[in-house]
Amino acid sequence: MEKQIVEKLNKFQEYIHYQFNDQRLLKQALTTPKLGKETNSDHYEILETIGDVVLKLIFSLKMYYKGINDPATLTRNKLCLESNQNFIKVASNMGLDEFIFRANKQEVVGTSIMADVFESICGAIYLDSNTNLDIVDEKIIDRFMKNWDELVDHSFQFAKNDFIEFIQEKLRFTPTLEFLYEKLEQGLHIRWKVKEIRILDTGGKESYSIPHSIISDFHETRKEAEKDFCLKALKYIQQQELDSK
Repeated sequence: MEKQIVEKLNKFQEYIHYQFNDQRLLKQALTTPKLGKETNSDHYEILETIGDVVLKLIFSLKMYYKGINDPATLTRNKLCLESNQNFIKVASNMGLDEFIFRANKQEVVGTSIMADVFESICGAIYLDSNTNLDIVDEKIIDRFMKNWDELVDHSFQFAKNDFIEFIQEKLRFTPTLEFLYEKLEQGLHIRWKVKEIRILDTGGKESYSIPHSIISDFHETRKEAEKDFCLKALKYIQQQELDSK
């Protein structure tokens, strides 16, 4: 391998406190499919798939041993923890973008690539450690995903459904939601933000208002932006109701 690549791999291994037996496996985990196809080299897709399964099992076992025995609660929490939004956040906090091998001008910060690489690293460690779940847990999960309750609470995986159910209970009918978006173009990369919502009754009349100060962050898809907005709006309404008591 080139000296620059080896240096980056060594730096990453020092960072996670794990030395790979097979350096090529780590290089593969950090290589985007776009670069892999351009250079005819291995990339992270298969390791991401393996990592996804590994993380599902680790999360399920950790919650089970924590005493969460209700299948519905365990499944809901697991889906929150393994959401792309959560993995992007964790990967960003880890500074993974510094270590990713990408194609020229390929954007990775804040994109699903960050989540993919997080999963692929877990898959790579699992294979390299002779399928040792405890090593993945120790080197990645316990170090970089500590605050589980906070991660679940701030996940917007189910936020849109929760928001609709909450508003429906208040209004006694199922509302129609109309989102107003802001579009941000960065080269070929497009990101979306929800900056306003209209909550309409069956006749198309606005029946509930959310302050204009509530907006989502920018996201890769409008769907993710909607979920983010709904989580913030729901937390705002719930806090207002608590304050009024």
